[in-house]
Amino acid sequence: MPLSTQSQGDAEQYVLVASLDNARNLSNILKAITFKDHAIFSATPNGLKVTVEDSKCLQANAFIQAEIFQEFTIKDDSVGFQVNLTVLLDCLNIFGGSTVPGVSTALRMCYKGYGYPLTLFLEEGGVVTVCKINTQEPEEPVDFEFCSTNVTNKVILLSESLKEAFSELDMTSEVLQITMSPSQPYFRLSTFGNSGNAHYDYPKDSDMMELFRCTKTQTNRYKMSLLKPSTKALALSCKVSVRTDSRGFLSLQYLVRNDDGQICFVEYFCCPDEEVEEQ
Repeated sequence: MPLSTQSQGDAEQYVLVASLDNARNLSNILKAITFKDHAIFSATPNGLKVTVEDSKCLQANAFIQAEIFQEFTIKDDSVGFQVNLTVLLDCLNIFGGSTVPGVSTALRMCYKGYGYPLTLFLEEGGVVTVCKINTQEPEEPVDFEFCSTNVTNKVILLSESLKEAFSELDMTSEVLQITMSPSQPYFRLSTFGNSGNAHYDYPKDSDMMELFRCTKTQTNRYKMSLLKPSTKALALSCKVSVRTDSRGFLSLQYLVRNDDGQICFVEYFCCPDEEVEEQ
């Protein structure tokens, strides 16, 4: 592959080099978190974490493990920068994002460090395009302080069943209410839209439910406008873990398989709607 030798002599000056035989394995997962222009990239020897936030109420993280890349070289313990995600996706799809079997765009992504652009070498069919995207100093992502020790309720569902629920619920509703309980209704999604109230219930022994672990009854509402971006990740995923902590904060973890069958994760954190009144 031409990109394997591309700028080989320059490799020493880069603090981060990541290569993929198929750029779609990066672009697809980035699309799952694209709801704001800017994204924070954080690289460690374990891989790449990309974070997008909306007004301290919603945070999405895409995790791409180092093993996913054909080459992943990092010179420091951690490397961070911020880029325009829309521009990056445009560059990754510069060849049209071909889905033709056997045709893929190879990617070599290089970063020299603070103040330097993110350089992309993209190759398809022997044609190499070089894109340079300006970077900024990364902002510190919001810490939602969501830790597993504070998780009160957790279910793991097949994504198909959650897609079905979203297709049946009334999306004109301003909020999505989630009830999780050790007793009935176990796991319930509710909306309050133009066509009235709607509920979608899952029995805890449903074939669609892989895990049901609820310790107390919790009912929380979340702004639909904040949850809608996560449906992009849902569409790509095969399983989803739904967790709430003692404060009512919501974690949605999506398991996504890429074109090569490898597993990546996308996680959304959402704070509860503070205007909820007890029913």
